Amino acid sequence: MDGGGRYLQSMTAYPAGVVASRAASDRQPPRFKKFFGSSRSVRRRSAGIPLEKRVPRYLGTWLTVGFLSGVVTLGLWQGGHLDTFIREHGQPHHALARVLGLGLESITISGIAQMSAREVLSAAGLDSKLSLPFLDVNDLRERLERVPMVASATVRKLYPNELVITLTEREPYAIWQNNGELFVIAADGTVIDLMQDERYLDLPFVVGENANVRSKEYFALLDAAGTLKGRIRAGTLVAGRRWTLKMDNGMDVRLPEKGAADALARLVKLETEQKILEKDVLAIDLRMADRVVVRLTEEAALARAESLKKKPMRGKGVDT
Repeated sequence: MDGGGRYLQSMTAYPAGVVASRAASDRQPPRFKKFFGSSRSVRRRSAGIPLEKRVPRYLGTWLTVGFLSGVVTLGLWQGGHLDTFIREHGQPHHALARVLGLGLESITISGIAQMSAREVLSAAGLDSKLSLPFLDVNDLRERLERVPMVASATVRKLYPNELVITLTEREPYAIWQNNGELFVIAADGTVIDLMQDERYLDLPFVVGENANVRSKEYFALLDAAGTLKGRIRAGTLVAGRRWTLKMDNGMDVRLPEKGAADALARLVKLETEQKILEKDVLAIDLRMADRVVVRLTEEAALARAESLKKKPMRGKGVDT
């Protein structure tokens, strides 16, 4: 009670403890605000992101090109001129992109030695009627890598008008004869091309089914031949198991399925000591480790037969 006979009391209808609790709650945001923030703060953050970062790059260009392509295509189709337009100017979307300055005007090709630029463009299906935005670089790469001469390819776009192609070619490794046809092959046995160019004549020569994928075995035999390497002209894979070498004088050297390198060492020794490659011999068989079987030419065989007739026979004297 104050001096005027009035009672002193709080002006609020809540007890003091409740007032303090509510005042504290007013100072702290509700639980969901702690996790998600207020709607006002969300709006402020959204407004702070520049428009160009929220819109995909080149969206306007693509929408414009797409709209115009649709309009032109529809008009040409309704007018019955679409086929003629495509023959003369390419697909409508490519034509419109060229009008917008995004035509395919420059193609840079690197990494080619065996192939020509014309062959690369033909394999990729590129021409002046295309445009850069609508080229699929993955599709172009896959097309190029289907070419036997190409081991790998990369394709890049450089806007507004340039396409960059980088190739890794397979190196011609040997000539392979199979079923009467000649092919140029790579080191992994891949057929690069038909043998149509004289520049490949000095490549090693392998013959027979699957000899292309086993050509490295033949190269190892050439290295094992030592001083006779230069006299070996070809290797024939026989029944998929062993090799027969063709020498420069037409002689065949038959090697065993196992121990072919050791057999070649024996051949080198025979040539050093007896000049066996200079004899009238059609074939030398080295398949048995303890002996050498020689097949003579017809003339040498007749001469040998005559000489044997003239030799004295044991216990019978001498024929006269």
